[in-house]
Amino acid sequence: MDSFLLISVVKAAVVFAVLMTTLAYLQWVERKVIAHIQVRPGPYRVGPHGLLQPLADVIKLLTKEDLIPPYVNKPLYLLAPFLAITMALLSISVIPFGPTIEIGGVRTWMQLTDLNIGVLFVLAVSSMGVYGIVLAGWASNNKYSLIGGLRSTAQMISYELPLSLAIASPLLISNTLSLRELVERQAGGIWSWNVFHGPFPQVFSFIIFLIAAFAETNRVPFDLPEAENELVAGFHTEYSSMKFASFFMAEYANMITVSCMATLLFLGGWVAPWPARYGSSLVPVAIFAMAGLVALYHGSRPARRRDRYSLPAFGILFLIAAAVFLLPIVQAWLLPLFWFCAKTGAILFAFMWVRGTLPRFRYDQLMGFTWKFLFPAAMLNLLVTGFLVAWVS
Repeated sequence: MDSFLLISVVKAAVVFAVLMTTLAYLQWVERKVIAHIQVRPGPYRVGPHGLLQPLADVIKLLTKEDLIPPYVNKPLYLLAPFLAITMALLSISVIPFGPTIEIGGVRTWMQLTDLNIGVLFVLAVSSMGVYGIVLAGWASNNKYSLIGGLRSTAQMISYELPLSLAIASPLLISNTLSLRELVERQAGGIWSWNVFHGPFPQVFSFIIFLIAAFAETNRVPFDLPEAENELVAGFHTEYSSMKFASFFMAEYANMITVSCMATLLFLGGWVAPWPARYGSSLVPVAIFAMAGLVALYHGSRPARRRDRYSLPAFGILFLIAAAVFLLPIVQAWLLPLFWFCAKTGAILFAFMWVRGTLPRFRYDQLMGFTWKFLFPAAMLNLLVTGFLVAWVS
């Protein structure tokens, strides 16, 4: 019992540390991705290739003067960012990152806790996040913030309907609400994943889920609650310092949650696209080895003076990572994590790619799209899936 408690505490600490680091570096990755789309270098002055830019941003936000405007509803004004970030971080507690492993003779999940209604828990907690934005808009006593909060209310409630219907379709196929069981029933490779498997492959559900997820996380082209060209900054206009940062942390945490949910529901979770006997275990070795060799090559011919030392260091780190993936003792842990992170990272990249590509909708287009197209499409997809599942069974 003591060992189990200790392992649970260690898992919680590791997940929290990794999640906070990921939240900090997601904004760096997004700035780099959008910069390359727009043919710009992006952040590169603080640390090698700008890798210390998130640390600089955190220091800036921590030391920035924290202002509270007059005439705000102070209790609700302070509660809003706390509620937004808390609800966003709570969902990660039921996300499984890999299979069962053994540590010190104790078998444990690569997950903080396994609920048999994990899908419902994530939906319920995520739905509570709208209250943080609504309270921020109302408590700020600012007309632009209020409009942003009202937009968010209508938008998030409307897009929750097609999102829930898109989730229900793979649940009909898997017949479980446990996220761990969802992945276990997709074992066997890419053709066993819900997006391709079953009497009715869930490609349409996957697309509907992603579109609704963009709206639920207030991302471009659905970022109407912020809309700086219309509402200054929307619901967080009157916030500064770490309260301002809390809303952005909540946005990135929600992005991670919906990307993890898409991976678990449709893409097989930590399951490799093909069995290990056909070389799936060598994919991370090849990727890290190639990245290391490329970094060493460019380090020997640096375009900038600072690259003469930073690129070879990265190259050596990549080659060490490739060697680690060759060790059988760590493959049982690292390979499932690699595939889970690769799939989740690909969806997160899609979030950033869309932001740098598509323009923002008008608000009437935003609402008309969900009620006139997305909701009927999700309902039709669910009805067809239910019919085929009942017919086959």
